[in-house]
Amino acid sequence: MEVLSFELPLSAEELHELEDFSQIAAAALATAHRYESERNDSLASISRLTQLYDLEKSVSSTLEMDELGPIIGEKFREVMECSAINLWLLRGDESLQLMHQAGSDRTTPAGSIQKPGEGIPGDVSDNGEAVLISGPDDSRLGIRSAATAEGGVSSLIVTPIMDRGSLVGVVEAVNKLDGTPFDEDDLFALSSITETASTALHNASLLMAERKVEILETLVTVSHEITSTLNLERMLQTIVTAPQAVIPYERAAIALEQRGRFKLSAVTGFMQVNVDAPEIAPLNSVLQWAALVEEIVNVRQHGDEIESDREETRAKFKQYFAESGMRGFYALPLNDDTGRVGILSLESSDPDFLSTVHIELLQVLASQATVALRNAQMYKEVPFISVLEPVLERKRKFMALEKTRRMAMTIGAVLALIFLFVFPLPMRIDGDATVGPGQRAQVQPEFEGVVGKVFIHEGETVKRGQVLAEMDAWDLRSSLAAAEAKYQSALLQMNHALVTNDGGEGGIQRVQADYWKGEQARAQELLGRAQLRSPIDGVIATPHVDTFAGRRLQFGDTFAEVVDTSSAIIDVAIDASDVSQLRVGEKAAIKLNSYPMRTFHGQVAVVSPKAEAQGESRVFYARVAVANPDGAMRTGMEGRGKISLGWRTSGYVLFRRPVVWLYSRIWNWFGW
Repeated sequence: MEVLSFELPLSAEELHELEDFSQIAAAALATAHRYESERNDSLASISRLTQLYDLEKSVSSTLEMDELGPIIGEKFREVMECSAINLWLLRGDESLQLMHQAGSDRTTPAGSIQKPGEGIPGDVSDNGEAVLISGPDDSRLGIRSAATAEGGVSSLIVTPIMDRGSLVGVVEAVNKLDGTPFDEDDLFALSSITETASTALHNASLLMAERKVEILETLVTVSHEITSTLNLERMLQTIVTAPQAVIPYERAAIALEQRGRFKLSAVTGFMQVNVDAPEIAPLNSVLQWAALVEEIVNVRQHGDEIESDREETRAKFKQYFAESGMRGFYALPLNDDTGRVGILSLESSDPDFLSTVHIELLQVLASQATVALRNAQMYKEVPFISVLEPVLERKRKFMALEKTRRMAMTIGAVLALIFLFVFPLPMRIDGDATVGPGQRAQVQPEFEGVVGKVFIHEGETVKRGQVLAEMDAWDLRSSLAAAEAKYQSALLQMNHALVTNDGGEGGIQRVQADYWKGEQARAQELLGRAQLRSPIDGVIATPHVDTFAGRRLQFGDTFAEVVDTSSAIIDVAIDASDVSQLRVGEKAAIKLNSYPMRTFHGQVAVVSPKAEAQGESRVFYARVAVANPDGAMRTGMEGRGKISLGWRTSGYVLFRRPVVWLYSRIWNWFGW
């Protein structure tokens, strides 16, 4: 405490009074200083606890190793308040690799590898002891910063990452941000938070190990599927689809070498490959080009830039990527000791869909696929192998059975043969059924005109000869009236001539009268034809026929349709391969969709002499006559019809179609 007086000198008594005040002030200041220190320590502890909680929460938020490295680096850097954190992880050969660098450390680039004795991290990994270097005078820092003109390391902490007594990696804290050197407290803090990182890395490594196991299991499964068959078509489909379980591609394709040319044989998502299809043609063109390169083709597009050393490749894939929507293409040739088998390609809209692990797996699968394809091609060239293969396979399985089981199967086969050749079964052929009327008639005008009156309506029952409608035949009526007038006039003139004894004139008028009488009869007949009559007994089937009044009909136009519903003709569509079994008079059973609980019975009246197309097949119609006294069956109803052909042996009934098909195939192959 300093006291200044500019007017009078201070006396000893006054200074003595200040001594008591200074003691009180000293105690107060000391108390305030201790309180401030305690508060700062508390705030620092709270801040450190918050950072530790945030660190624990952050590193526990993911199990992905690629995401965990950046999180550990950034959070460690926040806690340690340093310029850089280097995270080194142990490799299989006991060397360290810098997996992630948070901040800036020019002395150690990302991806660096160190072995024990090659640097501070390597030495720590060897002895497992933490290192604290507080000043730049340490020779080890001098060696590390020798290659850097500026931005060297002035202070460093290196601690091992241990998991259950085993070294996982090493973490480095480089240069504090405030320029002060690291101390023992910083070393303790870094060692403490390293335990959290160790747990997170352990969990992430467990996930990676589990995924590797899954990948290996899937790889074994895929390999087994590829090598478990000699069927070339099935193998090709397996090669382009099965690896999707371990390799994240969107489309794979394989082209096989055939007589010096490459043929696109399988594409993911297509059971049949049409190289002329719009979605396949660009891929086929690229595969043909890649096959000529005779080396691995790996092309990727990031943005508008295509990564390739050759201008020709960039130009070709610029167009292909634009057409297909893909951004990554990887193709590798399938070669063995005898030459080229083919080429395999994978594509994806993600240009970085293949990692180093995926490429290694792909190479393993490609090697297995090459061997399997070569074996399948050689196996396919064996004469009649497609016929002999299933027979030999079944024989091997049969001979591998136990003796008692073989005996039981033999007895069962004998009993089955006896059943097939001795016991009869009813034989039926069936097909789609459509109901038609037993008889139908078209009512048509005999001359052009306008419908004047309509006397019937749809669904009305009519008799044969009943008038259904009349035509407006005014010209016929006028012709009839004129003929009658002429006839009467001729009669009067004939009578007058006879009265006057004019025989010649009377004869002429008699001829005229006879002529006009004939014209009158003809006009009467034509007028009668203006009435439209039903030609049969039946029901009117024309919709809205009662609204036809005033409609003009041409000669040959249909006014109405009359159908006879007392009986029905049901057309049963029989496949052309079964028509030889049909005979007129065979019994038939019909089940209509409209009457699912009722069965109609009839007989085959006619077998159509001409086949008709039905979908992709050709059918003959068996026309079944069925009585319909209650009119339940209506024209157009559909269902299923079965025609009974009598009793045949069980073998004939069950295996007639396969035997006929096999016989036709053999005849097509050889002929005689």
